[in-house]
Amino acid sequence: MFIAQIFTLYPEYFPGPFKKGLYGKALEKKIWDIKTVNIRDYAIDKHKTVDDTPYGGGSGMLIKPDVLAKSLDHNISDGEKIVYLSPRGKVFSQEIARELSSKNKVNIICGHFEGIDQRVLENRKIEEISIGDFVLSGGETATYVFLDAILRLIPGVIGNEKSTDDESFENGLLEYPQYTKPQIWEEKSVPNVLLSGDHAKIKDWRLSQSEAITRVRRPDLWQKYNNKKN
Repeated sequence: MFIAQIFTLYPEYFPGPFKKGLYGKALEKKIWDIKTVNIRDYAIDKHKTVDDTPYGGGSGMLIKPDVLAKSLDHNISDGEKIVYLSPRGKVFSQEIARELSSKNKVNIICGHFEGIDQRVLENRKIEEISIGDFVLSGGETATYVFLDAILRLIPGVIGNEKSTDDESFENGLLEYPQYTKPQIWEEKSVPNVLLSGDHAKIKDWRLSQSEAITRVRRPDLWQKYNNKKN
């Protein structure tokens, strides 16, 4: 069973959307589980203080290293993966999601304020991962995106596991266009090749469409794809 353990100041955010739909059913079937750790529970003063001002000055506050480290040490065993969702981290990708989906447990730290003390990241061997080039008010919403991408790759969570095989990024390309009934809608028809029943031609068409879309919309992915081909 895959376990996602969330370190947060707002445990009431979870399971949130993950108690609905396919993820909720998989949760009931114990294919995966979600646990929350309230970082504030490990504050040592009577006011349950979790943040303080940064050395060197500057705006905002930082999560205190002693409080965060204590919450980690009481809930994590040696060798477990710890991720801190941060704008300065390595950019999240389908490849990373697939790698993490194969683990038994992933620990996710939801940041707040201006971040967390650098010493915690170094001493607890925490990997920083970014979901994109933008900033959110807290790590909880980023965790929704991060965890969604991982959970759908876990065997048994999605009914048809092959449905993820042809998605964007799985083969280094963006996904090809998709069509469903009716065959003609607002004077636009489904491409003839998809009606042909010729699976080889359909496969070739889908690949050519994926390549064309990737070349125009994501030249960075297109370059990587070509490098692998060559």
